[in-house]
Amino acid sequence: MSLVLVYDGGCPFCRHFALRSELVGGLPELQICDGRADHSLRTQLKARGLDLARGAVLLEGDQAWHGAEAIAELCQRLQPSDPLLALLGQLFAAPPRSRQLYPLLLWARRTALQWKGLPEDPDQTGLRQA
Repeated sequence: MSLVLVYDGGCPFCRHFALRSELVGGLPELQICDGRADHSLRTQLKARGLDLARGAVLLEGDQAWHGAEAIAELCQRLQPSDPLLALLGQLFAAPPRSRQLYPLLLWARRTALQWKGLPEDPDQTGLRQA
């Protein structure tokens, strides 16, 4: 069964992690999907309580992981040929550590999106107001 990683393509960190995971993650069944560019998919995910603005989503059949759990699950499965991805995989593979570190990833994403002039929530237009 294939894995689908839905990420925020507007975030350079998210995009690079997703592309690297797909290319050198050692998971031939992994597909990546830019959730920012796919409104229909975002709508389907939100109906399941999986808001892309709050984190990446990993799908496998009917099973879904969101945010820190998605990254932990993906990292547990990775068999990367890339040293950077191997390091990230080790850091985020343990769910408790992933939950502790994930807020830093969300902060980096929020900062990068603001720098690019994109809203944190792909369903909003313009910059998010503080």
